[in-house]
Amino acid sequence: MKSRQSLRRQAILLCGVLIAGCGGGGTGSSSTTPSSPSPTPTIPVSSACTALGQTAAAGTAIVNGADCSTANSPIVLLNLKGSDGLPSGSCTGTVIAPRAILTAAHCLPATTASVLVFLGTGPQQTAQSFTPHPGWRESNSTALDVGVVLMPSDIGRPPVPLLLSRDARVGETAVIAGWGKDATGVAATLRAGVVALTAVTSLTLQSALRTSASSVCQGDSGGPILLSEGGAWAIGGVISANETLFCSFGDNFYANIRNPDISSFILGRVPDAARR
Repeated sequence: MKSRQSLRRQAILLCGVLIAGCGGGGTGSSSTTPSSPSPTPTIPVSSACTALGQTAAAGTAIVNGADCSTANSPIVLLNLKGSDGLPSGSCTGTVIAPRAILTAAHCLPATTASVLVFLGTGPQQTAQSFTPHPGWRESNSTALDVGVVLMPSDIGRPPVPLLLSRDARVGETAVIAGWGKDATGVAATLRAGVVALTAVTSLTLQSALRTSASSVCQGDSGGPILLSEGGAWAIGGVISANETLFCSFGDNFYANIRNPDISSFILGRVPDAARR
């Protein structure tokens, strides 16, 4: 059996790829030691959708989450196309300004020719431009794993602020959201779940299904991990990878928004990004 350190070096990127694999790589930094006893979420899964300003429907989602309404939701589906015009994958994004969406760098490889944004209803909208963090490398998959998608007109969804005023804390409860697969393998539905942070580094946040109610899965890449600050939810990180191909166990990794290289990249592309 491989050690946990070996598994972490092989973190699996979580884009919902239709044609080619996402690739693999390491976490980019060592983890802090989890607190003892192991942290657990302090809010129920049934309340996860409220962090998106939405209500929950019945059923399981993400992995052990809840289906959320897409009405006025800032969490959007990104459908990618290659230079041949064929679908090349799908990811999740979060509206952070009137015309800007935050996602993962690995969702925007060089082979991407266009990004279509789906709000949950109505026609898809074609992005004006999309840029992965220039420092992201597939060989170091979760380091600097953020990207920005810009739209030609206002998206019409409320932006979610970036949490730049404080660091995430080991043990605190967070909400994850995305359009990826649930426990039954069904995708392309907006879902949210709850996790407890097990480690925080300058580059990444981390959670584990063994100590959390929920987990991320393929197609959730680029979605937010939301932290509560001052009575409101804000983006603490971007869903990046799981340490295994199986979403029902293993550690989840998130690009840390507070990293100065990440925050400066986002604000350089989106100076009007909401922040907290």
